[in-house]
Amino acid sequence: MLDRPSIAACRTVVTTALLCLGLLTACQQGDAPTGAAIGVAARQAPQAATKPVAAAEVLRDRLLARDGAGFARLAVPPALHAQLVEGWSDGRSRWPLDELPLDAKLPKMLAALQEKNAESKLMATFRRQFAGADRDIDDAIRTLVQFAGSYVQEEADYSPEQREHTTQALAALGSWALAAPLSDPKHAQPFFAALVAAARRSGIDGKAGNAAFARLGMLASLNRLSPFIATLLAQLRTQYGLDVDAALRGMEIRLLEQTGDTARLRLRYTLAGREIDAIMPAVRIDGHWYLADFVRRAEASLAGKSGGNPGEAGVKNFTSP
Repeated sequence: MLDRPSIAACRTVVTTALLCLGLLTACQQGDAPTGAAIGVAARQAPQAATKPVAAAEVLRDRLLARDGAGFARLAVPPALHAQLVEGWSDGRSRWPLDELPLDAKLPKMLAALQEKNAESKLMATFRRQFAGADRDIDDAIRTLVQFAGSYVQEEADYSPEQREHTTQALAALGSWALAAPLSDPKHAQPFFAALVAAARRSGIDGKAGNAAFARLGMLASLNRLSPFIATLLAQLRTQYGLDVDAALRGMEIRLLEQTGDTARLRLRYTLAGREIDAIMPAVRIDGHWYLADFVRRAEASLAGKSGGNPGEAGVKNFTSP
């Protein structure tokens, strides 16, 4: 009898649209990187943004370099980053992992993928529940998109800009998922095989849950997770035609307006064949620019909250007096 974690992991084939909502969280190009490659990227140590537009550009570049630790370092001011490192060790924070949809399910997913005979278990579940079930899968996708859309509109932590951006992304991913061959075992087999191998290579003990992340700390955890997420996105592109990497490479970023230490950026990119046009606020702290929502949510994670109040309240503690 298949256990619940195996069934949950198998369902990722159907719920990949939700997993991809965190567009600016991870990305890959080509095969999954080795630990050495990630280390080289980190040692290059790109500098924090000195212009508003660069606040988005430097993060996009870290994603394309598959450098999760570098992303975390450049997304927030140094003082906040140091607090986040401590927060990982004592279990208060898992930012930037909580930028990923379904981040709380990540340890269970890793555990299921690391089980003995995981690939055969997952394929057995897939064939029993999903193979050829196009109508059921389509209904599930529509329900997921509708539920997620309602959540986005009602969630108080979302700013108006976030709501608009996420709503556009949901529509694009929903259309992609309805057209993707999610019920075809010929695509699921290599998808699961690649994820099982990547989960085992990560060296993260999924059964230990969040304790594994605390034990490893922020830097090691992100370095080990980056290849796993890279493999996930590579398989979404290869097996199901969703190219998040292309969306990032083609992203157009320009300054919409700047008033003192605050600015608004306009992001345009194509996701799953649909044009996305989004606004992102940026803030200058100690001479460097950051995307305000990332700073706000990172600070909120240390306080045990899912996100701070919309606006600039979340970044004030790290602004020069």
